[in-house]
Amino acid sequence: MHRILPVRIYFLVLVHLIIFIASYEIALRLRFDMVISADVRKDFWSMLPWILIIKLSMFHLIGSLHGWWRYITFTDLAILLRTSTVASILIAAVDYLFSQQYQIPRSVLLMDWGITILLVGGLRSVYRLSQEMMWPALSLNDRKPTLLIGALQGGELLARQIHNHPNLDFHIVGFLDDDEHKHGLRLGGIPFLGGPEDIVEHARAHDAKDLLVISNVLPGQQLRELLDRCERAKIRVKMVPPVDELINGSFRFQTRDVEINDLLRRDPIELDSQPVREMLQGRRVVVTGAGGSIGSEICRQIARCEPAQLILVERAENALFLIDREMTLRDYGDMCVPFVADICDQHRMRTLFENYQPEIVFHAAAHKHVPLMELNPSRALKNNVLGTAGLVELCHEYDVERFVMISTDKAVNPTSIMGVSKQLAERFVHAKAEVSKTKFVVVRFGNVLASAGSVVPIFQEQIANGGPITITHPEMTRFFMTIPEASQLVLQASSMGKGGEIFVLDMGKQVKILDLAKDLIRLSGLDEDDIKIEYTGIRPGEKLYEELYMKHEEMMPTLHPKVKTAYHQSFSCEEIRSLMQKLQSLVGEDDEVIRKTMCEMAIAFQYPENEQHAENAGVGSDDLAASAEPIG
Repeated sequence: MHRILPVRIYFLVLVHLIIFIASYEIALRLRFDMVISADVRKDFWSMLPWILIIKLSMFHLIGSLHGWWRYITFTDLAILLRTSTVASILIAAVDYLFSQQYQIPRSVLLMDWGITILLVGGLRSVYRLSQEMMWPALSLNDRKPTLLIGALQGGELLARQIHNHPNLDFHIVGFLDDDEHKHGLRLGGIPFLGGPEDIVEHARAHDAKDLLVISNVLPGQQLRELLDRCERAKIRVKMVPPVDELINGSFRFQTRDVEINDLLRRDPIELDSQPVREMLQGRRVVVTGAGGSIGSEICRQIARCEPAQLILVERAENALFLIDREMTLRDYGDMCVPFVADICDQHRMRTLFENYQPEIVFHAAAHKHVPLMELNPSRALKNNVLGTAGLVELCHEYDVERFVMISTDKAVNPTSIMGVSKQLAERFVHAKAEVSKTKFVVVRFGNVLASAGSVVPIFQEQIANGGPITITHPEMTRFFMTIPEASQLVLQASSMGKGGEIFVLDMGKQVKILDLAKDLIRLSGLDEDDIKIEYTGIRPGEKLYEELYMKHEEMMPTLHPKVKTAYHQSFSCEEIRSLMQKLQSLVGEDDEVIRKTMCEMAIAFQYPENEQHAENAGVGSDDLAASAEPIG
């Protein structure tokens, strides 16, 4: 069944035919001083059909007939130049080889070439000009004056699209930018008025009650200060998506309220994607805990690097189903293998290594909630320590090229069983790195914002229920990262690993949980006094603040400014093997026996009953932030 061409194509063919005829006619008249003899006119009509066929064919083959005129760019004009040139050369060649009685004057061919470019390009440019300037000039007076932050991050394109869109209610009257050198200049006809700190002054001068901020442009602290100014001046602040999300000529503009992620974000992280891609492209990669917050995001990042195979290991079938389905919807389904398995099941994990022969393993699976592991130390032992050790042994046995363990700040000077279990797992990974060809590395960081079970969703639920918000201590602080930020830095760090390193991610300054709660109340459209905040007291195993490295670890820079290396004491394989045998013998023992033995093995452990620990223990109502949610 033949496909029916849209009416638009027939219209474009007709327009181009008219232009081609007019171009040839004008070129002939210019050549013969506007007077065309009967003989020349006869030759004109006899040669016109095949000239039109050549031109139309070239414009169709090279793609000049398929562009959207309202989105014409310099690239389209360059294609037009190339198309017209090829068509003119073909016309000259056909005329020279096959025309016996009359040949087109070379001057006519040259003028026809130039006039064709002028008429086609001019017509398309006029159409875009009418869409971008004439129509908006008639409609912008009915829209709300609006300021925009993020001009050089695509703001000019965004403003143009907003002005061209008939259903949007904004009129961008000015850009705000920190760079004083831009102030007074114009971009796309829109002036740079000043810096974000002068928002109130510029908003009053232009009668603007709305401010649009492109996502990921402002660091959290600067956005927080901007929000305070706008709140006092009754200026509405809306976040808009980055321009790179507005693709394929389909403008899907949608504003949203400022979110807690926006207020906590730091300066944009510049990743060196080339070594990450080189590490992953064409490789067989395993991700354990693939259904968790960090594990699933690592899977998304890895898939973009085109591995040969991505094996998603997860014991929770619903979580595995969701990430596998998402990968399929993103057209990564062919490379992904959903693998239901518990890392503690050595037989099942050996089956994975036998069947898929992985080259790189990212180990994100672990129990992570501090209070739960305090009540269930046997599970922390079996999953976090022995499960990791078994996976490490398999990687060594099957000559895996690289193993990356995702650890937590709670492994540093631990006060909890969860922290102790991750520290013991780290030590086993380091010891194995001393004797194995596999590059064993550890990546350590703190809490992940808005991950499952973390503080933000819990606070939001408490606010929705009218309060109170429960916090264990008013001085509680934590490191925070966004899920994509943490996942990208994990991949960056893993690409640097030579074996045996602890990579520590730069998480900026610690954030007060009390300030986080107040921000969430305000972002919910309420005053701080509208929601009560209650302090519930510090719980066993929890810290007042977190640390990213121990006192005996020396922090050294790496090639990436956001990734550092913690040089640690070495552990002999014999020592660690003896330790693991002792831990293995604890399986089935009473929880108190397991807890006491594990804590005695830990370095710099501060037991909850210790008075010194009481001053450095505690957490918010989220488990605190649930632990490290590095681990999915």
